[in-house]
Amino acid sequence: MTDRGPTVINTGRSSAGWIAALILALVVIGGLLMFTGVINIGGGSGTDLNVNVPAVETPSAEKPATDTPATDTPATTTGTPATGTNTTP
Repeated sequence: MTDRGPTVINTGRSSAGWIAALILALVVIGGLLMFTGVINIGGGSGTDLNVNVPAVETPSAEKPATDTPATDTPATTTGTPATGTNTTP
């Protein structure tokens, strides 16, 4: 078998790949900014700045009805102890 010549591997630093990656990154970032609304090319033609605030009504003077059940008034105590209890003066 005959010897072949040396194999040459080109390891030169070509900047074409880096330029292509940079352009692609700029396009992706620009697309994301436009998609999220940070950059608006349309000029805001669809926004309506006229806002009508609803009128605020004062509450009525009537007391609202409550759903709490009526309770009986507790029995009043006379202040005298019940029979059969010991009190110390």
